[in-house]
Amino acid sequence: MIYQLKKTSQFKASVKLAKKRGLNINLLEGIIEKLRTDTPLGVKHKNHQLSGQFKDIWECHIQPDWLLLYLKEENNLVMTLVDTGTHSDIFKK
Repeated sequence: MIYQLKKTSQFKASVKLAKKRGLNINLLEGIIEKLRTDTPLGVKHKNHQLSGQFKDIWECHIQPDWLLLYLKEENNLVMTLVDTGTHSDIFKK
């Protein structure tokens, strides 16, 4: 199954910041493609569902301190890219 992608404005802004920081956007795009086609990620990506106020959102690691937050709606095959960045970028907002 292949999910249709939606991107939040926060995600788009965070990708611009990642590019400015010189991060390899190809790594991010590769992870997104795996997630959108339901291809399992390696253990190093630590793909997991968050808890508390973020309980519907999933997080995976692109690199040790570079995260991707996303939401999958399995009933209508939509994956929303919520945000990307470092732990402090995302969780200290």
